[in-house]
Amino acid sequence: MNTFFGLLLLAAMIATVVALVRGIIAFLRTTKEDLQGGGISQSGLRQNKMMRMRIAFQAIAIIIVILLLIVTRK
Repeated sequence: MNTFFGLLLLAAMIATVVALVRGIIAFLRTTKEDLQGGGISQSGLRQNKMMRMRIAFQAIAIIIVILLLIVTRK
């Protein structure tokens, strides 16, 4: 059971890092036109999506850690 949670935790951690890197890449691809265009740009939408995904994966990782601690206490 601990191995299962360990693998889930590892997967959540990797997903968090991937979302973080993709968000940074989206940020670095922001053009001058995106910044001066006014309104919502496609680059901004991608950055926000990656940030939401990273936060979701971090929350999942925290829940897995809590479950792992609960299981190992018994």
